[in-house]
Amino acid sequence: MPRLRRPLAAMAMPIAMTLAAASALLFSGCAATDTADAAGDRISVVASTSVYGQIAEAVGGTAVDVTSIVSSASQDPHSFEPSAQDQLAVRHADLVIENGAGYDAFMAALVQASGSTAPVITAVASSPEWSAGGSAVHFNEHVWYDPQTMGVVASAIAAELSRIMPARAATFAQNAKALHGEIDGLETRISAIRNSHAGEQIFVTEPVPLYLTAAAGLENVTPAAFTEAVEEGHDVAPATLLGALTLLRSGDVRVLIANSQTGGAETMLVIHEAQSRSIPVLEFAETLPHGKTYISWMRSNIDALSEGLGG
Repeated sequence: MPRLRRPLAAMAMPIAMTLAAASALLFSGCAATDTADAAGDRISVVASTSVYGQIAEAVGGTAVDVTSIVSSASQDPHSFEPSAQDQLAVRHADLVIENGAGYDAFMAALVQASGSTAPVITAVASSPEWSAGGSAVHFNEHVWYDPQTMGVVASAIAAELSRIMPARAATFAQNAKALHGEIDGLETRISAIRNSHAGEQIFVTEPVPLYLTAAAGLENVTPAAFTEAVEEGHDVAPATLLGALTLLRSGDVRVLIANSQTGGAETMLVIHEAQSRSIPVLEFAETLPHGKTYISWMRSNIDALSEGLGG
């Protein structure tokens, strides 16, 4: 179904007010300290989504206890409204991980309402595009589809965990290095697509996979007005929709990629048009599928893209 994305400030304020009211009751019987004992056996990590939670598990191993607030494909981080229990988890966290750029605005509200003083890793800050002066207005926030950025995030997680638990620093560094090796394997797969299919055209219903497809050298020909309307949950203008259908009828588009977790009438229309013309339709998700690691999930997406393009 289409989703309505609200600006970061508009989303964070009502969430913070709701949490503030709920937390008074929840915390009234809680005498625990604000953060977990850093000298204890495990570090408490709270991630906005299971994508970042799984990366934290890969780096932290048995030294971390990870809570992923959004962990189901039925939950949309853009419009997710956390509970007082989520606020309690953030209050006791030793480390918080968010995506940023308005994608998971609820995390800022949780940190503020809980009074947490835990360090916060913001994934978009590791993106070269964000570092080059990006803003939340025109920035593609789906940075987990850029394996290189996730490698930087993994290193940041290792650094923070090492600061919290210095005795395990060597283990965290080793785990991060192993994850970097697997990310290198993803990059090799992406390079193989680029070597065989650079310049070929794709159509995307939303900008979710664009970091990956750009790295693969593919040209996104989707009208910007189409993806913007779908992503914002608005109706696609008739002229824009006609232009999208004309592109698919041209015979130049090799693959259509849809967001498997959202959609609407216009999305279904372009999917049906692609299918009627034997254009492969791929579905990429925003949250980690059940039973997958970040690496195995990205590997499946990359392999599906390669197969859709003809190998």
